Amino acid sequence: MSFAELLDHVGGMGRFQIIYVILLAIPVFMMASHNLLQNFTAATSEHHCHVHINISNTPDTNLTGNKLQPEKCHRFVTMQWQLLDSNATITNLTKLETEPCADGWVYDKSIFTSTIITEWDLVCDFRQLKQMAQSIYMAGILVGGIIFGGLSDRFGRRSILIWCYFQMAVTGTCTAFSPSFTAYCIFRFLTGMAFSGIVMNGVSLSVEWTPTRTRAIVGTTYGYCYTTGQFILAGMAYAIPNWRWLQLVVSFSPLSFLIHSPSILLFSLDAGMRQTLSESNMQKEIASAKSSYTFIDLVRTPVVRQISFCLSFVWFSTSFAYYGLAMDLQNFGVNIFLIQLIFGAVDFPAKFISVLTISFVGRRFTQALALILAGLSILANIFVPQDLKTLRTVLAVFGKGCLAASFNCVYLYTSELYPTVIRQTGMGLTNTMSRLGSIIAPLVKMLEEYIPFLPLIIYGAAPIISGVAATFLPETLNVPLPETIEEVETRSKPSHCQLLMHTSLTGVRAFLYKVF
Repeated sequence: MSFAELLDHVGGMGRFQIIYVILLAIPVFMMASHNLLQNFTAATSEHHCHVHINISNTPDTNLTGNKLQPEKCHRFVTMQWQLLDSNATITNLTKLETEPCADGWVYDKSIFTSTIITEWDLVCDFRQLKQMAQSIYMAGILVGGIIFGGLSDRFGRRSILIWCYFQMAVTGTCTAFSPSFTAYCIFRFLTGMAFSGIVMNGVSLSVEWTPTRTRAIVGTTYGYCYTTGQFILAGMAYAIPNWRWLQLVVSFSPLSFLIHSPSILLFSLDAGMRQTLSESNMQKEIASAKSSYTFIDLVRTPVVRQISFCLSFVWFSTSFAYYGLAMDLQNFGVNIFLIQLIFGAVDFPAKFISVLTISFVGRRFTQALALILAGLSILANIFVPQDLKTLRTVLAVFGKGCLAASFNCVYLYTSELYPTVIRQTGMGLTNTMSRLGSIIAPLVKMLEEYIPFLPLIIYGAAPIISGVAATFLPETLNVPLPETIEEVETRSKPSHCQLLMHTSLTGVRAFLYKVF
């Protein structure tokens, strides 16, 4: 009798599972705050060079732009007093000598009183450090996936989860007191590592301790918690315009004590539940968990190897396109708090529809459709003029919703495809590919300086291709969780009907390749 069957035998989704899921879901409310925090703590305010004189009510004393607007990165070497006279004739400004902003910058603090941009002058020649800081945070999530994925399979989910809660609280708080940009990046890196461990272990623990028929609902519950966190972030950022205080509240507010304390209760609940299980089954589970499995097992056998390759591409493309949209809120030309709310709101219908298709149609269909629709909506923006901001925003929001549905599905799908003995190692691999996508996304954005529509082509093509790759994955709807690699290999042997379906899918893929 497998553990999933044993779980159904002792009562299925009972009070223990409900409490278990709720306690594991509480920390997810703050995950979005850490992940998308730099949209606000690193927001770029309007700025211009600081000038030598101080004349009240004359903010435009350094008018070097074509439309007599303050220049962001240069100033006149000598003061051009004639520019202050609205009746004066404007000479050719390009012939006047300019210099870099040697005395610093003046920032518009009407929206954000302080950000890492204004505090450390990450503008002009240093503007790329903003993207570097976000990439370093994502690199921390990548490293955390590699480290905590393997450690969880070896030492258990619960112990690693408790440590990651503690690490996120400490390093997030230290970030708020960073004395320099270098220290800020180091603490953000460590926070990213903790984020990865919390997400991976939280999802795996929930899936492993809930019956097969309720796994989709549990997975979507986590998705809605993350979505609600985006609303919480927008509200906190609006109420707290200082980046240090915002970082501190997110990391170590009284709510954080509530978030991190359930791990103690999880320990006692876990121990009590295990005492009610069959001793022989638990011995089998423990012996299997202690067996020696490594990263090589993800590619050693043909079926698991195919699963690993397809999932890697799905995770990479989903994260790549998602953060290409979600971390570029200021470029939509609307209120940054409003667009954050809209980007969060679209997740509710997207994830609701995805849970219906996940539960009644299948994981594979949902995964492929969400990715392909996301890619098409991003590509459609190439043909929309820049002045149609509303239409461009609608397409971007739709694409973001599809990518949210893809994330909602792939977390559950991945945990169901990998067997228990290598599940966290597999989650570590796919998490790594996801973070590679999130790291590369801002670098691709820089290509628009050479070809304006090239980033959209790349952001759109990747989900479409990975959507096709998702059709190669086995379906896991109403299938018990596999416990061993051998079980995955045996279960995935195709029947006659599956061979006919595979032939049909192959024809469809060939047609798509010819079209695109």
